[in-house]
Amino acid sequence: MASGGLQFFAFILALFGVFGAITATLLPTWKVNADVGSNIITAVTQTQGLWMDCTWYSTGMFSCTLKYSILSLPVYIQTARTTMVLSCILSVFGICISTIGMKCTKLGGDRDTKSHTSFAGGICFILAGIFGLVPTSWYTREIILNFMDPTIPESSKNEPGGAVYIGFISAGLLFIAGAIFCTSCFKKQQGPRIYPTKQQHLPCTQQENTAGYNLKDYV
Repeated sequence: MASGGLQFFAFILALFGVFGAITATLLPTWKVNADVGSNIITAVTQTQGLWMDCTWYSTGMFSCTLKYSILSLPVYIQTARTTMVLSCILSVFGICISTIGMKCTKLGGDRDTKSHTSFAGGICFILAGIFGLVPTSWYTREIILNFMDPTIPESSKNEPGGAVYIGFISAGLLFIAGAIFCTSCFKKQQGPRIYPTKQQHLPCTQQENTAGYNLKDYV
């Protein structure tokens, strides 16, 4: 019963991780650059994502530009695109598989089959967490290196946006959920022990009497 409760808790964490991974993949706020300028009215906030770049003005207007060319993008952005998409796909697969393998559901067959299915769902969650952690870490490293570079002007320096933090949190949730699903399958089921039946030994006198009685029958 406790293992079933842990699996349900891990399933809730995985749901938050899936929604977070999808949100981080689509949000255009991986990089944030605020250029206030001399006049607050002309303040501009530029954000960059994996798929589009947006510019926000203080007047409330904004404009976004899609990144159509793949080969013109830096390597870390191409890698972030691929790994985040893989993270979303694996996490969705993990949700479907773990639903069948959970102990609180009536799907998936017997106990051993559900245990193996739950383990497979946990592996999907762990891989999804790793694929989500790699792009966020690499992207953050590039932002920090550019920010610390003295040759880059201040107006061109960026800071990590909200999508990076959402990616970190969702990757951690997926990894924790996968670890719980995998470890919940290793608990051995202790079945009832079968003890050998004790042989009843008759007393020697009773055995002799029985043997004597049998011999008398044949005389």
